[in-house]
Amino acid sequence: MTRKRAPRASGPTVTVCRGCCCGTDRKHPGYDHRAQLERLRADTAGVGRVAVADCLDACAQSNVVVVSPSPAGRAAGARPVWVLGVLDAATEDEVTAWVRAGGPGIADPPGMLDLRVFQPARRIRAAIE
Repeated sequence: MTRKRAPRASGPTVTVCRGCCCGTDRKHPGYDHRAQLERLRADTAGVGRVAVADCLDACAQSNVVVVSPSPAGRAAGARPVWVLGVLDAATEDEVTAWVRAGGPGIADPPGMLDLRVFQPARRIRAAIE
């Protein structure tokens, strides 16, 4: 029997830093990193996708996610948006709400999410863009 793959979502991509300090109990004791990843995937299913990076090299801003625009967002001139301190359900909800609304270039970040946006060094940005 051939298994069909679900169509790939054409919306924004959320890249989650996991291989270094962002995704460890050592830096964030008691935080359930696996559950966070599962929530992000579930809450963006069908409209966006979640990718895991080993290290985004922005450890001082841990827990970092990058919301990359959809093709339509890129066409509108958007670039990936770096978000720091994603360590609570409210911030996760804002990230996924933004993805569901279209993400960078299509919709403004909801709630207080724009207060968590930061600009990493150019050499770091080049790795994800």
